[in-house]
Amino acid sequence: MYRYYILAVIVIAVDQFTKYLVVKNMELYEQIPIIDGFFSLTSHRNSGAAWGMLQGKMGFFYAITILVIVGVIYYLHKFGKENRLFAFALALILGGAIGNFIDRLLHQEVVDFFDFTIFGYDFPIFNIADSALTVGVILVIIATIIEEKKQKGKNKS
Repeated sequence: MYRYYILAVIVIAVDQFTKYLVVKNMELYEQIPIIDGFFSLTSHRNSGAAWGMLQGKMGFFYAITILVIVGVIYYLHKFGKENRLFAFALALILGGAIGNFIDRLLHQEVVDFFDFTIFGYDFPIFNIADSALTVGVILVIIATIIEEKKQKGKNKS
């Protein structure tokens, strides 16, 4: 079980380190093109959630994040030993949630910097923690579908 907590700590460390580099080396709103017209590093701050929703509602984010962390730890211990994909996904979610929580606690905003334009759509700027959360949620869905298929196969036998 400890390896999943180590993964979460790695996500937090990489997230916080990359945010530190952005804050120390880039001016706010500075943009560094990496792949012209597709990917840039852009120094951005977000006091809300994805796509800037719920700007400035820190109390709400604190409460929700604490509930998510408690829930993830509960499910990690309840199901993590028997389902490695599910546990891996929960570790990513845990690391991502804590990574952004640290920003909100210390600065009342989250540092974002990955800036993509995909087929003309300027995707909302995000960070490592957001990436871990997104991949974690997708993997939870996949693990759940796989588990449901296994249960249906057992019920038919």
